[in-house]
Amino acid sequence: MIENKFKQAALKGSRQLGAFMALADNSAAELMANTGFDWLLIDGEHGPNDIASILAQLQALAAYPVNSVVRLPDHNVANIKRVLDIGAQSLLIPMVDTAEQAKELAQAVRFPPKGIRGLGGGLTRATRWGSFPDYFEKADDNVCLILQLESLEGIANLDAITQTDGVDAVFVGPADLAAAMGYIGQPGHPEVRRVVEQAIQKVHQHGKPVGVYCADPKQLACYQQMGASFFLIAADTLLLKGAATALLEKFKSD
Repeated sequence: MIENKFKQAALKGSRQLGAFMALADNSAAELMANTGFDWLLIDGEHGPNDIASILAQLQALAAYPVNSVVRLPDHNVANIKRVLDIGAQSLLIPMVDTAEQAKELAQAVRFPPKGIRGLGGGLTRATRWGSFPDYFEKADDNVCLILQLESLEGIANLDAITQTDGVDAVFVGPADLAAAMGYIGQPGHPEVRRVVEQAIQKVHQHGKPVGVYCADPKQLACYQQMGASFFLIAADTLLLKGAATALLEKFKSD
């Protein structure tokens, strides 16, 4: 059984710096794995990823000391099962608003009797096609379910969601939260930042790992002091665009 090092680090409160991967390409994933990030998020919500491209990226990342997390597009139970079966262990689920949704998602990622996940056995990469004899006994403990709160309803239900059995961590999404608060495109707005800070502190008080997107090193340090431990600080798309733009500007200015 492959142990979930992302989950272990999160439970210890260790700082983990990560990046979105939206290029949906296994070579780009392998390149990102060589940069030193602690974890990489294969984005199936906004990135053009499907089950095949997610699998290819998981395979590419497996050769490197970097933790992989998969963000699914929605709460579809069948898709959750398929992503777990291809070997993902840490899942980030977006747009969680209620404790009822949290409970359903917690059941979707775990085997009976705790959950409803189907057993694929030797058909799946997760078991290395039957090569892990202890897989079914240890799989639940090595799944990390991260729920993303990014709406006013989700923030209002934060306490109940966080305390739901089977929820391993919470991730706060400032961009969608800003839009919900009437500050679209302004995730750094003081009012948005205030709500994000309160959410981080509450989750931390409940004893659960909490993460957040933050591209500002000074603000990240503040969030960490409040209890946040895992962060998304960049995206492969923006890093590529930024480097290309900077290079062109350098040559154009000469």
